[in-house]
Amino acid sequence: MSSIVSYGSYVPRFRIKAEEIARIWGENPENIKGGLMIYSKSVPGPDEDVLTISAEAAKNAIKRSGIDKSTIGAIFVGSESHPYAVKPTASILVEALGLPNSIHSADYEFACKAGTAAMQNVMGLVDSGMIENGLAIGADTSQGAPGDALEYSASAGGTAYIIGKKGIADINRTYSYTTDTPDFWRREGEKYPSHGGRFTGEPAYFKHVLMGAKKMMEMQNTKPTDYDYAVFHQPNGKFPTRAAKMLGFKEEQVKDGLLTPIIGNTYSASMMIGLSAILEKSEPGDRILAVAFGSGAGSDAFDITVNDSIRSFNKNAATGVMDQINRPIWVDYANYVKYRGKILMRGE
Repeated sequence: MSSIVSYGSYVPRFRIKAEEIARIWGENPENIKGGLMIYSKSVPGPDEDVLTISAEAAKNAIKRSGIDKSTIGAIFVGSESHPYAVKPTASILVEALGLPNSIHSADYEFACKAGTAAMQNVMGLVDSGMIENGLAIGADTSQGAPGDALEYSASAGGTAYIIGKKGIADINRTYSYTTDTPDFWRREGEKYPSHGGRFTGEPAYFKHVLMGAKKMMEMQNTKPTDYDYAVFHQPNGKFPTRAAKMLGFKEEQVKDGLLTPIIGNTYSASMMIGLSAILEKSEPGDRILAVAFGSGAGSDAFDITVNDSIRSFNKNAATGVMDQINRPIWVDYANYVKYRGKILMRGE
């Protein structure tokens, strides 16, 4: 059985408030905060991208793990905003992190569940005995066109998991559900994605997240009350809250992993970063249901049990995700569009 050996997250310090975006576009900020449950979001700095975010998240995971980096036999990076269209992020990270060159490496893409797809592939290599440990990373600097609803949610962040045989949380089972549901897309060469508006909720998000969660509980013979925590993909604050209620989970089971209202939708890192916040406060025996969603569309579900090794886990070796979230540097809309490349600087 695969286990989470370590984890690390990175959230950019720059943030913009929902009312600042609403001010520019003449929107009522209360409609955004109340309707989408988004109050602010993270903004990558001009020198930050998926590569740098992945590197910081992975470094945090490695610092906490206490393992020899030579035992890491795979690194997979899931994102829909890789810095290069043709040039892997994973190969650069091998050098940046000082990992062995005899390593399985690849970039993954499946909208917002590319990072969890990476987790599943590392699990397969570990369970087969091909590798001892592997790194699975989900990171994004997501895009939203000026004035589009996505501008309130599309943010930046990343989370890395080291998965091996002996860790702090056992992955009891994983399950995936996939259909061709075109709720969100971006063609090659286009700067910003398109989306189906309300169609992104039903039949896309809710069908896949609910199916993933229900099938997992059916396979594990569990019910919502058997879990201490639940975390779902978070395109906004409203969708995962509603999904939790539809499944029968209570607010106290989901509140610790619900980060989108504060940092926005980190896309490939969304569920993974929520899970990292949960692990930072988990105790032995805690059980977690985690479900990621990727537009296009599919869901990845995980049933996880925290074990006794969490007691000796050196989580203080790296800055925790909540500590990172609680140190914002607020920017106005002008600096936001400059940092995100929505306007060109002189000479560009």
